[in-house]
Amino acid sequence: MLAPIVIFAFNRPEALQKLLDSLRMNSFYEESDKYIFIDGPRCEEDKAKVDEVVTIARKVASNISISPVNRGLGNSIIAGVSTIIAEYGKAIVLEDDLICAPNFLSYMNQALDFYENDNKIISICGYGLKIKRPRGYVGDVYLLGRSSSWGWATWKDRCEQIDWDIQDWNEFSSNKQMRRAFNKNGSDMYSMLKGYMEGKNHSWAIRFCYNQFKLGKYSICPFISKVDNIGFGEEATNCKQRYSRFKVNMDIAHSHEFLFEKDIESNKRIEKLCYRYHSITLRLYSKIRKTLHI
Repeated sequence: MLAPIVIFAFNRPEALQKLLDSLRMNSFYEESDKYIFIDGPRCEEDKAKVDEVVTIARKVASNISISPVNRGLGNSIIAGVSTIIAEYGKAIVLEDDLICAPNFLSYMNQALDFYENDNKIISICGYGLKIKRPRGYVGDVYLLGRSSSWGWATWKDRCEQIDWDIQDWNEFSSNKQMRRAFNKNGSDMYSMLKGYMEGKNHSWAIRFCYNQFKLGKYSICPFISKVDNIGFGEEATNCKQRYSRFKVNMDIAHSHEFLFEKDIESNKRIEKLCYRYHSITLRLYSKIRKTLHI
């Protein structure tokens, strides 16, 4: 059974159109059930663009949910994914600032099937950082202790393990050793979670990653990315800067055959290469460029 495609959109009709155009190039697009969740306008100025998004969505899907109020991306994704995954047992999730390679759906569905019974895997990521495959490494994917929100999928039993309210926050935040361990997946991890708990951001992704860390689970990531994020700019919800430190090798081979390892294990070399993208140095460089609008 193909996983349903769950898309979250807001006020960027051009971005949604580009995402849908890229998905149409995929095998299994027509056969896949599609659900589009559209958040309500934040103000009167948003209304016209949200209406455009609704018009585009109605041309490609009959399963459309339009919020009468602005719920925010985090609340929309948690509620929407929970609803769909309860029915199907799995789901492929996309936001409207992404474009997909023509083999994205093949990769995601195959990986979901292959790793469904591997309980150390919490999610399948379509996005993969630009890193070199270590010499002698077998397989087209690797394990990472940090999931990506840019084109991902998971299963019902994994989703049900997520504590979105972070009920153990007081215990965790007072444990220096645990905070340090969490930051091994990126120097920004604890600060982002702290920001959410203090009401400074509304990120669902950092809560997902924290639960992933707490449960000791991994994400499957591709060496050749099946997704790119084009949503950097002033209209973006979370990525308002134009510069992105997250580089990709986008898949141009379009192969529908992928080498997955049954007993895949984490690789320290790969983890180190991925950590560089979340290092203090690169984050500082990115912040400077954001401040200078370059």
